[in-house]
Amino acid sequence: MRTSRSNVRSTSVIGTVVAVAAGMLVALAPAPAHAAPAPAAAGATLPFTSVEAESARTTGSRIGPDHTQGTLASEASGRQAVRLDAGQRVEFTVPRAANAVNVAYSVPDGQSGSLDVHVNGEKLAKTLPVTSKYSHVDTGWIAGSRTHHFFDNARLLLGRDIRAGDTVALQATGVRVTVDVADFEQVAAPAARPAGSVSVTDMGADPSGRGDSTQAFREAVSAARGGVVWIPQGEYRLTSALGGVQNVTLQGAGHWHSVVRSSRFIDQSNSAGNVHIKDFAVIGEVTERVDSNPDNFVNGSLGPNSSVSGMWLQHLKVGLWLTGNNDNLVVENSRFYDMTADGLNLNGNARGVRVRGNFLRNQGDDSLAMWSLYGPNSNSSFENNTISQPNLANGIAIYGGTDITVRGNLIADTNALGSGIAISNQKFLDPFHPLAGTITVDGNTLVRTGAMNPNWNHPMGALRVDSYDSAIEAQVRITDTTITDSPYSAFEFVSGSGRGHAAKNITVDGATVAGTGTVVVQAETPGAAAFRNVTATGVGAAGVYNCPYPAGSGTFTLTDRGGNSGWDSTWSDCSTWPEPGEGNPGPDPDRNLARGRTATATGSQDVYTPAKAVDGDAHTYWESANHAFPQALTVDLGSRLAVRRLVLKLPPQPAWQTRTQTLAVQGSTDGSAYTTVLAAREYRFDPATGNTVTVTLPDGTDLRHLRLHVTGNTGWPAAQFSEVEAYLS
Repeated sequence: MRTSRSNVRSTSVIGTVVAVAAGMLVALAPAPAHAAPAPAAAGATLPFTSVEAESARTTGSRIGPDHTQGTLASEASGRQAVRLDAGQRVEFTVPRAANAVNVAYSVPDGQSGSLDVHVNGEKLAKTLPVTSKYSHVDTGWIAGSRTHHFFDNARLLLGRDIRAGDTVALQATGVRVTVDVADFEQVAAPAARPAGSVSVTDMGADPSGRGDSTQAFREAVSAARGGVVWIPQGEYRLTSALGGVQNVTLQGAGHWHSVVRSSRFIDQSNSAGNVHIKDFAVIGEVTERVDSNPDNFVNGSLGPNSSVSGMWLQHLKVGLWLTGNNDNLVVENSRFYDMTADGLNLNGNARGVRVRGNFLRNQGDDSLAMWSLYGPNSNSSFENNTISQPNLANGIAIYGGTDITVRGNLIADTNALGSGIAISNQKFLDPFHPLAGTITVDGNTLVRTGAMNPNWNHPMGALRVDSYDSAIEAQVRITDTTITDSPYSAFEFVSGSGRGHAAKNITVDGATVAGTGTVVVQAETPGAAAFRNVTATGVGAAGVYNCPYPAGSGTFTLTDRGGNSGWDSTWSDCSTWPEPGEGNPGPDPDRNLARGRTATATGSQDVYTPAKAVDGDAHTYWESANHAFPQALTVDLGSRLAVRRLVLKLPPQPAWQTRTQTLAVQGSTDGSAYTTVLAAREYRFDPATGNTVTVTLPDGTDLRHLRLHVTGNTGWPAAQFSEVEAYLS
């Protein structure tokens, strides 16, 4: 990840070069477990090449890999980094011609310092400043969060050209520094001023960064209406946001050369549009996340037919928080670093927006999000973006909206509370517009994505479909997905609120899963999904975890449309969560296989619902509709099992007098075609013996769906069971 696709280099004698294979970081020697090349279309085409510190030669200490929330390694690229104490160094072999470097690093909270830079053994006069000022963020109001955002990025023009095979060493001086990754880039010379443009320096802007250039920028924007505002090479300080920006282009000499120091660049609720912002950097001073503050590069609206391109955005709360009219906006070929919240959020009413070819690292919330608040986002897309290390949420999140596309993105190393991609009906606030139309999720590559959710006490999958606040009514089409080294599951279907809304209308067509810590499919809510051509290797526990919650809320149906392989087993015990790599222990022969499973019936009386027959409490019971024999109770055991014994119960109190129920036992492997396991006969329930009946099933019984077909009851004109238990022996 984070490297130009054209540079795949061989192993150097001084360390493993980490280069790119179609947009994904790959350690060329040794290869990581379950490594799989990403599709050629995944991720952005980037002008720099990244090298992981753990693959370079070092006198420091390597940390990780670690996925544990709150640890330094868990937020690092590849979940590994190099720790340098004073005098220790990490030496990179440069993989391409370059004259600049950007370094992702961390220093202990409250400390600052610098890294000495050596090129081919020669110490440069310049140093690379490092600080904890923008890191170690606390967001105690967000459930499940801990101190996070440990890393920061610092960049340096080297003042010389270096070639592939040269060395660049970073050496710690007075403060401990953990180095994660270095990006090497050949920065072009500053661009020339466009003819006819209005320069901010002509209006009095100070390119030294010492004076306040806010008024000069405002006057330039006003004077250049319909034309170009030129931001020459230099550093400019703005103390308040610009407003009234419309029908104008703001252009710099390149984002390494033209730098605006401002935490709030544009703040406006509406605009006539045709605003084009390109080729400069906006670097803020946001050190904590304050959601009530508009500490964003753009807050509000740029108006229709606008664009943002070639930007470097850093140390802000959010890159672009977009409300109002932003129809047909294009955000492309830009870089987002070190936000305390989202990289970009389409906050409702976005129509025809295209966000493509961007690079995002170290966001403090969703890196890219669409949130359909107040109005639906529609016909908008996130395409061919490269996203690394969102440290408190998802790589890409779609919260509601109509006809949305997520295509060709490369996402790696999500942390707590986040999946690589989330397709969700979580509303947060009202009025919210749920998912509608067709949601297209196509050609994405997810590397080490998914995380433990501390609020749920169970994991989130690499790709999550979440019926959080309402059922999924949209058509969700997931195609040509690559999932590599997910710490937990690959595909998750859940109602994150725990209310059991259905996740349905889902197809997964074409996926390569190379390494999961637990399962390929994690189904935790009622619903249905169809799978075709999904292949899996390196599965840690079992193919499928199918345990809808709450118990009795319904079933999740997986339809096999052919071409699937490597994940045909089912986790056997819904009372436990599989741990990464533990394998499927197989069912305990003495465990009740029906307890907590989904139960349905032909009918029920009042509050005596089917779920009460599998809740583990013999004092609660299911009762069918009265005076309406025959009746049936069906329990989905979750997978095909060799059931050998049933225990049927009624409440044990003496008030439940002796009665005889006439029933047949039926079974099915697919939930549709049932066969008779035991023909109908009478079974006597007697409180003197605990109101319990044991039914022995014949050898060879193999079923997933257990059905009791009841045709009579001498004690009451309905079928009744307080517990239906199933055992392997």
